[in-house]
Amino acid sequence: MVRALRKVVDVKEEEVAALAWAALCFFCLLCGWFVIRPLRDEMGITGSVRALPWLMWATFGATLLGVWAYSAVAARAPRRKLVAIVDRFFLANLLAFFALLALGFQRQWVARVFFVWATVFNLFVVSVFWSVVSDVFRPEQGRRLFGFVAAGGTAGAIVGPLLTGLLVRRIGAEALLLLSSALLELSALCALRLCRWRDRFGAGQAEGTAGAPGDAKGVGGTPLAGIRLFLRSPLLLGIGLQTLLYTVTSTFLYLQLMRLVAAGVAGSEERTQLFAWIDLSVNVLALVLQTAVTGRLMAAFTIAVALASAPLLSAVGFATVAVVPTLATVIAVHAVRKATHHGMERPAREVLFTRVSREERYKSKSFLDTVVYRGGDAISGSVEGGLTAAGLGLGAVSAVALPLTALWAAVAFFLARRHEA
Repeated sequence: MVRALRKVVDVKEEEVAALAWAALCFFCLLCGWFVIRPLRDEMGITGSVRALPWLMWATFGATLLGVWAYSAVAARAPRRKLVAIVDRFFLANLLAFFALLALGFQRQWVARVFFVWATVFNLFVVSVFWSVVSDVFRPEQGRRLFGFVAAGGTAGAIVGPLLTGLLVRRIGAEALLLLSSALLELSALCALRLCRWRDRFGAGQAEGTAGAPGDAKGVGGTPLAGIRLFLRSPLLLGIGLQTLLYTVTSTFLYLQLMRLVAAGVAGSEERTQLFAWIDLSVNVLALVLQTAVTGRLMAAFTIAVALASAPLLSAVGFATVAVVPTLATVIAVHAVRKATHHGMERPAREVLFTRVSREERYKSKSFLDTVVYRGGDAISGSVEGGLTAAGLGLGAVSAVALPLTALWAAVAFFLARRHEA
């Protein structure tokens, strides 16, 4: 098994178990999310495309509340159980939505609430997962292994929309919630096994040795400590700006895609299926990058190359949309952009967190991955809506996003220099 793995990742024999549990945990987590992600996007259209900017502000408010609650839990709950606690909380939410849809409550309002909930859910579970993984592995291990861990998640992100595309017309959209719930429980079990490996064999981080009695305790501190630490750290502020620029440009493209799909594709199941096939194409490309490129690229060069890949390709993509503003062009740019982000930029960004303190890793990272991300969504959603209302077409809005990609690339090189220093 080690020989087979070494063909795609530079893993040592004693690391195989941890790598396998981390990759499998991320597989189940993203598979569960991508089973319901096409349903989330279709719910956004059902709840009215015009309402999407306001739903993004509702998402931002829900995220603020969620970060406070999560930070309070992280301060006291054992770190080895944190992923399981978060996953099972959202699992209970999924079962509640299934009951509401099955009982026939007003679909438009359920759709709006589900859109907000799912948009918060995906960032929280992924952020908490990476917090734990960056706590398990040292910086040197992260450079070698995080690309493969991310590939495990992308494999799940491929299977998830594939299952949705094949099953939605046969079992109905509501039944997909039950499938997602089962996958979340499997992810929680894998996370517990990963933390047991750290307790028994891990070499630990700078704050102490893995397996020490402190690993059974919470992170400590106050629920708002993550914000304070975030504002004091140049590295975290840089990551925050990088996240903000990514989400602003993503929201511009996402809202344009939603409008084009709403205008050109009729039928709830047809739209759900289209979104599933788009997700599938994104994740197949991301998996190729993660398994064949990312890990070796970061090991051979600085992480600047991986961090700057998404903004540079985004610049090319927005320029293309500005010239050829069609649904096919937007889908292609959306797919390549997201694949590069998940396949190269995101694993490189997670390596940055192996050099921060434990409290920053669990609390500031959660604030950054959720509040900063969703704040960017809300602001850019309103800006994009205003530009569209003012009469700017798809091409003109894409041209507005071009300067942001240049700033995004500059931030990427700054972060790489800080990390190496």
